[in-house]
Amino acid sequence: MCGILAIIGKGKEATLVQQLSKRMSHRGPDESDIYVTEKGHILAHERLSIVDLHTGKQPIQGTGSAWMVHNGEIYNHKKLRETTLKHHTFRTTSDSEVIVHLYEEFGYDFCDMLDGIFALIVIDGDDYIVARDPLGVKPLYYGMDERGRLYFASEMKAITDQCKSFSTFPPGHYYTEKTGFVKYYKPEWEWHEPAVEKLDLQALQSSLTQAVEKRLMCDVPFGVLLSGGLDSSLIASITSRLLEGTGQELHSFSIGLDASAPDLVAAKKVADFIGTTHHEIHFTVEQGIEILDKLIWHLETYDVTSIRASTPMYFLSKAITEKGIKMVLSGEGADEIFGGYLYFRNAPSVLDFQKETIERVQKLFTADLLRADKSTMAHGLEARVPFLDKAFLDLAIKIQPEEKMPKTYDGIEKYILRKAFDTPEKPFLPEEILWRQKEQFSDGVGYNWIDTLIEYCSSQVTDEEFEKAKLFFPYNTPVTKEAFYYRRIFHKHFPQDSAAQTVRKWIPKWQENQDPSGRANAAHVKADVSIAVEKEVV
Repeated sequence: MCGILAIIGKGKEATLVQQLSKRMSHRGPDESDIYVTEKGHILAHERLSIVDLHTGKQPIQGTGSAWMVHNGEIYNHKKLRETTLKHHTFRTTSDSEVIVHLYEEFGYDFCDMLDGIFALIVIDGDDYIVARDPLGVKPLYYGMDERGRLYFASEMKAITDQCKSFSTFPPGHYYTEKTGFVKYYKPEWEWHEPAVEKLDLQALQSSLTQAVEKRLMCDVPFGVLLSGGLDSSLIASITSRLLEGTGQELHSFSIGLDASAPDLVAAKKVADFIGTTHHEIHFTVEQGIEILDKLIWHLETYDVTSIRASTPMYFLSKAITEKGIKMVLSGEGADEIFGGYLYFRNAPSVLDFQKETIERVQKLFTADLLRADKSTMAHGLEARVPFLDKAFLDLAIKIQPEEKMPKTYDGIEKYILRKAFDTPEKPFLPEEILWRQKEQFSDGVGYNWIDTLIEYCSSQVTDEEFEKAKLFFPYNTPVTKEAFYYRRIFHKHFPQDSAAQTVRKWIPKWQENQDPSGRANAAHVKADVSIAVEKEVV
């Protein structure tokens, strides 16, 4: 995991590019380097060493004139070395190096061969290719300056003051000068019609286990994030089983305002059940408010739910890296695949349910994946997401949506995921955890977090300012004082129109109260339907 920066075009000084790259040094605290090609193009890299700690420094040269940088992990790199690329000579044992060799072998047509997560850039003379992984697990931005030079970077902050315009690089695409943007990832599940597969619980369990297993590829200490909800708890349980007999200690981590937080109570039950070395982290509301400015700079978003949930994740990531852990497995993606958010219960029809799951998965890069990457990488911590494995997605999204929906609205969300892992002979999880109601992360750390945050933000925005919200922010105008406060901080760091346009707001469907908190849904057992009801712009 790393921070990457590339400039296509001549005339940029290497010393300035180094300074721009260092704005992302938190993403790669272990080492950094820069390479200026013979044609004057520049590649820069900030490295977090996870695989091949000693020889994997980037940029990496291929067998000829091509050079590359990569942020992410390629889980099938050993298989590629032994098969497709067996006649190539490699300089390192890094998973990243296969990228430049695939380019040398196949030109632009290689992204579908990669099983992993990536933002990558290969430059060969004046030829180049830039690509992003299928779902956008790893961030990537692109822009152009006044002289027509192209910029590509892991984070927006590295290029905002250099480019006259910039945007988010679309997931599942590659870009070259000859082809423009090309969509290489075209799964069947992107259309709702193929969702006709019969439910195979054993295949579902096996596929997720394989997704976790391949993500254990690591040369550094790792752990699991554990909120005590179904998603992270299943990933933790599967990981624990895979490590049985290896003698390897598995560390689990959870966070809350205090020991009574819903997530901490549930996470402790899971940790005791599966036998992890468990760590509880506490933070205060005051500490959360204090770091909002810095957090929004890291996140590069003003989306309300992303900021609410990223605050505890930020503190948790810091505590994890302080214990020497550099990689964690996380449960992102399950809510989108299986309709786990409480508002899914209100879906008007099976077809609407299925379409919404697909759309949520496609938009993950604007919300949960952005949060998961940037709040962890703010402290040089890598988060891996097994639920978003390509093979698992192909299986899970194409299951008949009738199977995913609870048989009655008294039922619990993510019905088939629970069925797949409800194994009485050797339980994956305690019964009460397996069937625990959904708590969104920003709620589960303690309900007082969001309630007090809303109150604080509202106190920082006057009625007069809020009434002029549309004048201040005509694009994506904030509709609550909390949203206005975040937008003001974001604008301070990223005042460009292009920056504001990279953000998408997460809003639940099919419920009257559109606050993103799960407690805003009437199905919540402790529903507070008045949450975040503020004066709106007239």
